[in-house]
Amino acid sequence: MAYAVPRTGHLNRVVVVALVVAAAGLVLLHRAYRTAEIALSGLVLSVLSGDGVAVVAERQTVYFGLGSDTPLGLRMTPECTSAFLVLPLLLVGAVMIALRPRITRRVLTALAVATAAVVVVNQLRVLTLVGLVDALGVDTGYYWGHTLLGSMVSVFGGAAALVAFVWLATRK
Repeated sequence: MAYAVPRTGHLNRVVVVALVVAAAGLVLLHRAYRTAEIALSGLVLSVLSGDGVAVVAERQTVYFGLGSDTPLGLRMTPECTSAFLVLPLLLVGAVMIALRPRITRRVLTALAVATAAVVVVNQLRVLTLVGLVDALGVDTGYYWGHTLLGSMVSVFGGAAALVAFVWLATRK
């Protein structure tokens, strides 16, 4: 008995549709994505700092410094999530595969690496903010962590992820 092997062209169309659906899902289910992202932040903070960390998933908020004089909650708002950096990667990946189907495998590998990098960078941004709040106090630490250093971590990390994506997707 012979088994039918799907043709490459059909498989590539499926991949393109899957990437576009994933991008749409990221927009439509952004709240669930932020909840997962803040839960990851809580896990990372718990591992690194030990006690005094709690996640309230329904609010997309991680609380740290509980039991200290300066507890603080960080809420993962829509503009602070890594989803805004993952979304264009998904769409650009879909377009690249649609235009050049023979690079599908490279684009998917690049997409996986860049997406992981963007998520890690956003976790580093949260850790930077928490570290600065611990070191400089709530007012000064939050200001520097949220407006300056945290933004720099996001910009440079996002740029590095984009460069890695393009390099991995287009190299021979």
